[in-house]
Amino acid sequence: MQIIAYSYSEPLLETAPAPNFWGQEVDRAYQDLGGRQQLQQLLKDCQTQPVQYLLIQRLEQLGDTVQQICSHLEQLETLGIQLIVTEETATENKANLLKLLAEIQRSQHSRSIRKAQARNRIKALPPPGKAPYGYRRGKDKYTVDKSTSPVVKDFFEHFLLYGSLRGSVRYLAKKYNKKISASTGHRWLTNPVYRGDLAYHNGEVISNTHIPIISREEAAQIDRLLRRNRRLTPRAASAPRSLAGLAVCAECKSPMTVSKVTSYRQDKTYLYLRPIDCPKQPKCSSFAYQEILQLTIEKICQDLPAAVAELQMPDMNGIKAGIVGAIDSKQQILEQLPALVNNEILDTETAELRAYKIRTEIAELQNKIAQLPPVNLRETAQTVSLPQFWLDLSESERRFYFREFISQIEILREDAAVKVQIIFIF
Repeated sequence: MQIIAYSYSEPLLETAPAPNFWGQEVDRAYQDLGGRQQLQQLLKDCQTQPVQYLLIQRLEQLGDTVQQICSHLEQLETLGIQLIVTEETATENKANLLKLLAEIQRSQHSRSIRKAQARNRIKALPPPGKAPYGYRRGKDKYTVDKSTSPVVKDFFEHFLLYGSLRGSVRYLAKKYNKKISASTGHRWLTNPVYRGDLAYHNGEVISNTHIPIISREEAAQIDRLLRRNRRLTPRAASAPRSLAGLAVCAECKSPMTVSKVTSYRQDKTYLYLRPIDCPKQPKCSSFAYQEILQLTIEKICQDLPAAVAELQMPDMNGIKAGIVGAIDSKQQILEQLPALVNNEILDTETAELRAYKIRTEIAELQNKIAQLPPVNLRETAQTVSLPQFWLDLSESERRFYFREFISQIEILREDAAVKVQIIFIF
């Protein structure tokens, strides 16, 4: 009694099973990748070498259409081979068989659609559906829409300047009457399409497929701002004041908010930091905003150089050079593929598959570069430890740098004196 097995895999959609997938009980195993040559060889061998059982995973592996599957089932029945389907329930009557065949037909239709989409993905063509706002669908790639792309560009520039997602959404509504939700704005900020890349439903990204709206440097800065804002509440992340979201009362541990007070019939405005939810009675008093800002700057200039000096930091230049070298080597492989096809060393489909895999690997390496710190922390610490550096900045610029270095500012009142303790993010 001989037991054989057959498996079919579509390279565009799935990986082939391991050689020992069927176990030791199988006398022979046949495996097809993208075609069914081995299935024809199986039927030919069975005419000279009687076989009792054939193992397959699913009936749909016996053909691309229901007609092909039925034809191969008839041939197996003629040869007296009993079919064992491992991933489907056995059919006990004609009604169940018809139901199964209808399911196979639906599965084959879905599979053909996914194969067509996979072929487009291999060729770095845009996925199906409407082009993202700011682009149009071209013949084989996205093209910039000159009427809407300035709106998207302005949105990104506003976010890079102020670091506020909700503020940038309000800015679009006010200037362009373009109303989007905060979630849509977040998708814009993280969408690879605006960076010149294509992202597919399987999570893979192919880089440099069309003209970007933002540069790689701007994209890296956006990612850093989004990661930084995750530590803050949405309201604090969009607040205009530099201490918002960072100040905490050392006594009651309550976060502090910035309050604005104006004098009666006067234009002068006073700013205070007060606890949001103080449980004490009487409640902790508020602090003058300008006083805490000055103490914070003095504390940064005093403590930051020592905190940075204690850090064990890797060689970022060396790490970046290694990643850039890996990208260059993969680019060289891409450039060699057309010659391999012309010399008939590789067929076109294999070369396209290889090129697709290399492009996704390059995109992953570029993403690693984007996640590296953009500046040398030790050199930056020397610059920001000068009081004049902070005094020359606007509130929005101070907010940017504060959130780069500071995790929390604890404010404590000791008798008549006020002290601050800074907790750095590293």
